[in-house]
Amino acid sequence: MEYNFREIEKRWQIYWKKHNIFHTKENNKKKYYILNMFPYPSGTGLHVGHCLGYIASDVYARYKRAKKYNVLNPIGFDSFGLPAEQYAIQTGKHPYDTTLENSRIYKKQINKIGLSFDWNRELYTSNPNYYRWTQWMFIQIFNSWYDKNNEQAKPISLLIEEFNKNGNNLVNANTTSNYKFDSKTWKKFSLYKKESVLLDYRLAFLCKNTVNWCPDLGTVLANDEIKNGRSERGGHPIYKKKMLQWHIRISAYAERLIKGLNFINCSKSFKKLQYNWIGKSTGISVLLKVISPFEDFHQIELFTSHPEMIFGMTFIILSPNHPFAVKMSFPHKNGETFLSKEFSININENTKNISGIFTGNYVFHPFISNKRIPIYISNFISVNQKTQSVIGIPGHEEKSKKFAKKFGIEIIKILDFNKKCINSNFLNGLNRKQAKEKIIKILVKNKIGVLQTSYKIRDAIFSRQRYWGEPIPIYFKNKIPKTIPIDKLPIILPKIDNFHPKDETPPLGRAKNWAWDETNMKIVPNILIDHKNVFPIETSTMPSWAGSSWYYLRYMDVHNNQFFIDKKKENYWKNVDLYIGGSEHSTGHLIYARFWHKFLLDRGWITTEEPFKKILNQGMILSYSAIIIKVIGENIFLSYGLKNKKHAYFSFQEVYVDLSLIKKNNELNIHKFKKCRPEFYSSVFILERGAFFCKRKLEKMSKSKYNVINPDDIYEKYGSDTFRLYEMFLGPMNQSKPWDEKKINGIKNFLIKFWCLFHKNKTFQVSEVNPTFQELEILHSSIKKIQNKIKSFSWNTSISLLMIMTNQFTTLKCNKRKILEPLVQLIAPFAPHVSEELWYKLGKKKSVLFYDFPVLNPKYIVKKEITYPIMFNGKLKFLEKFDSSTPIEKIKKKILNHPKTKSFLKEKTLQKLIFIPKKIINILFK
Repeated sequence: MEYNFREIEKRWQIYWKKHNIFHTKENNKKKYYILNMFPYPSGTGLHVGHCLGYIASDVYARYKRAKKYNVLNPIGFDSFGLPAEQYAIQTGKHPYDTTLENSRIYKKQINKIGLSFDWNRELYTSNPNYYRWTQWMFIQIFNSWYDKNNEQAKPISLLIEEFNKNGNNLVNANTTSNYKFDSKTWKKFSLYKKESVLLDYRLAFLCKNTVNWCPDLGTVLANDEIKNGRSERGGHPIYKKKMLQWHIRISAYAERLIKGLNFINCSKSFKKLQYNWIGKSTGISVLLKVISPFEDFHQIELFTSHPEMIFGMTFIILSPNHPFAVKMSFPHKNGETFLSKEFSININENTKNISGIFTGNYVFHPFISNKRIPIYISNFISVNQKTQSVIGIPGHEEKSKKFAKKFGIEIIKILDFNKKCINSNFLNGLNRKQAKEKIIKILVKNKIGVLQTSYKIRDAIFSRQRYWGEPIPIYFKNKIPKTIPIDKLPIILPKIDNFHPKDETPPLGRAKNWAWDETNMKIVPNILIDHKNVFPIETSTMPSWAGSSWYYLRYMDVHNNQFFIDKKKENYWKNVDLYIGGSEHSTGHLIYARFWHKFLLDRGWITTEEPFKKILNQGMILSYSAIIIKVIGENIFLSYGLKNKKHAYFSFQEVYVDLSLIKKNNELNIHKFKKCRPEFYSSVFILERGAFFCKRKLEKMSKSKYNVINPDDIYEKYGSDTFRLYEMFLGPMNQSKPWDEKKINGIKNFLIKFWCLFHKNKTFQVSEVNPTFQELEILHSSIKKIQNKIKSFSWNTSISLLMIMTNQFTTLKCNKRKILEPLVQLIAPFAPHVSEELWYKLGKKKSVLFYDFPVLNPKYIVKKEITYPIMFNGKLKFLEKFDSSTPIEKIKKKILNHPKTKSFLKEKTLQKLIFIPKKIINILFK
């Protein structure tokens, strides 16, 4: 019987679905929760790069089931957000319809690969039954403040009680306000004033801030949604602009976010990305006197982690959000214009793009008598999050230097080539460490500075001027934000015809029924707004990260209509044991999800500090993209080989081309290209040797680069099991690797050889004869190695071991049941379809999924020892035995720490250790 993968895979996919094989319920088994980072259902479906993480998680899920764990392996769709909306705009269809249509494509592709997801727990962030709880959580965040004494979020009602008793004099909260008041003052405040004060404390708050504005997308974007000064989605220009936005006070959790990393099992690079994003630094906060004070501004606070460089300070910069900048009057009209102006995010950072305005005011230098330091307002240099200011030291900081050159500001060198202080008064001659210690003592003693810890992380902007997102459950009563009553949630996103963004007006601003009737507790037409009983509802929507910050909790109890999670189920599943996804989510998404989780813990709704125990970032699958070049400003394309020749005086832009348009020898099919890209139909194409050639570049597989490979084509041609094995065999899980379809035939041949172990003359034949010791030794040594490799997520080497074992049993012509049954179980996590087929043929009544992983019998593991001659400068000194499986680094470490080695190397300098595996170790010294 031939290996007919189409027939086999179809049969078992139907079986799994019919018998609901992958459905998980809470039971008495030890739990294991595996999760893939949330996919959004894009219009073009999955590509083979997406499948890498899904297959890897599936291999591990199947392995853990075989190890007697109750495995939760759910899936759903991050269906709100910009990608879905942009696709809907391009196609002219409503996002609701395109989301359902696209998710059907995804589900079909996922099931074709044989992924063991529990579809009973499927969820969509755009489903009102889901975003009801996202809205509920926003209201809880809005009605909370952060108590720094207890490092915990608490209900806002407790803060109001404290204000009524003592004012805010005893309150140690995370807040944007320095304003102090007693209880009498608080009680005299108007309702509007009280609400304004509370907004300075709430964890969800409304304020004006400088944001990343993308006119082409019609929305504000977070920093992690921008690459190289342009939107990640579509590559549109970004501008800095001041707008009224909802924020989440995520900075309150900065220290806990850092401490929590100690409890996450993840790569060093992941932790480094998180540390850098949070940006903890210790330094000193310095108060400098303003030369011309006004209102309450007599001094400006500046934080620096390098106070030893204070003599190099020649200017200071304030953010446009700084209270000083907001309230001051400028010496010329350009000031107000500057503050309301949009600024392009700087890509090249050349001096033409540097923007700023001189305030006309100065601060005094703390150590140089009568030295005036000019105050500028600018977005060019990143300011400290808390102080909204930064010190300019142009002699030693590149950005400060560019700013100083642009505005003709003095540049002072204060470090010599030995990194010792010069031009620094009483610090001259000291190294940086000595100077830092001395200046800190002086600043603190003179009460000019206070030692502080600072964080780079900013409060997250929560508003999006888009349609396809969760409505924010807020209405405005006399300009005061009020929450929609909880028992009236969800407030459902209204269906509107025109959901295109327009200027700064969100699409919901065009909804006809988007007002809140406070008396009748329902949404009513806008024409009824009278600001007495009927009030306008917030028209911005939530960012996509709102729904994706807690979805892993909802999977635990997806059908609960009474609460977002039942206590018993949360106590059983607790958190995610293994979280798999791309490294591009190592900052934004994971910071937001960790913050959200800690908030829910603070308020008593969950019991764990961190949402994810282990995070595994898969590497990218690389593919050769095709690039052609176009003359900028002209409708002319050049064959790539002409770029550096006679047309070198032109400036070019690169245009990515779909791989289906490329002929052999990297030649573009111009006719097909014009047909696919009608905007270039009338373009002129300058040929090279009678043809038009493109450039090929190995890079990340991406829809925007048109270099994706559709998995449908692969498993149609080779089968899903071959596809799964090939993806896992490409290389180490956490490394990037190129896709090469030519090599997939090797995997296909391996599966055929594996199939043939069970068949003779196309007939299924298994022997009941007992195996030989040699056969059992091969089996059990392989069980040990494969299990260790799977545990360490080394799937490529696991497959290598399966190949070696298959070859060995083929050579031995072994078709014995006691060998082949465990062999099927070993390959089952990687190639489930063929495993199920063979398991059935072996006479098993249940799916292979319900059988335990093969048990290692140590008596069949024969230890093989290697004796290494240990030589010193080529002369033999002693012998040492090692198990053949001992890692090289462990052998080296043991030899270098051996008493005989230490004795021989006394008063000698070790130069090199030469290690030839299984042969010799030679230590060179002088």
